[in-house]
Amino acid sequence: MTAQVDGSAAGAAGAAGVAEAAGAESGRDPRVPGTVRRRVLVGAVALVMLAGGVSIAHGAADGTDGAPAPDSGGHAAHDAGKAGGTGKVSGDGKAAGTGDAPLVGGASRSGGLWMRADGVFSPPGSFVPSDALTYDTGLVPAAARIEITQYADRTSHRVTTRLRGLVPNRGYGMHVHTSPCGADPVSAGPHYQHRTSATADPVNEVWLDFRTDGNGAGEAEARHDWGFREGGARSVIVHDAQGGAGKRVACFTVPFAP
Repeated sequence: MTAQVDGSAAGAAGAAGVAEAAGAESGRDPRVPGTVRRRVLVGAVALVMLAGGVSIAHGAADGTDGAPAPDSGGHAAHDAGKAGGTGKVSGDGKAAGTGDAPLVGGASRSGGLWMRADGVFSPPGSFVPSDALTYDTGLVPAAARIEITQYADRTSHRVTTRLRGLVPNRGYGMHVHTSPCGADPVSAGPHYQHRTSATADPVNEVWLDFRTDGNGAGEAEARHDWGFREGGARSVIVHDAQGGAGKRVACFTVPFAP
């Protein structure tokens, strides 16, 4: 007996066979278009998130409590500035363009300004560079986070820090330093001092020692009646012990405003 095959069915089967063969040659499943590309994209995004980074926001501080102005754009102001363009940030902290954002501050009616920078720690030489470097992943694990906020007005200057993902229930030291971070921990230079070559203490320097809670989170604040010199303060160093010295275990490059 001779078997008969409907012509349209045969054509459909043939087309399916061609698509199957083409999919085999290209290395992806033809029945799920774009599968490989989506997987690569998702993998790349995850890698960037894990490897670390930094975002910066500048703007005006309104009110007498020194808090950043509401709806100031926050971290997104710097993130938007990475894509390309002018990269300027307006006085209210909102991105006015894109590109490697120049560091722009803002002044309120009361004469105050604020700056906030946050980063994710990664070891020097990581695939995705970060302004937050860990030199001892046992004390500052990769993917731990740091945030630095600076507020200044006519009479006061305040620097605060918040960290997450560190060793629980442990004391750390932290100070503002004079130079940006580098692969070598000594690259950050010495402590920033209001009166150079004077006393090394919390009155003449910016000390942000803290102790983590049971979840590895910590925070600290330093207040002074003086501000930074232009270009004089460029980073914070995390130390393995509280006080005026200690091993340098992590560093975060911060664009402190004068």
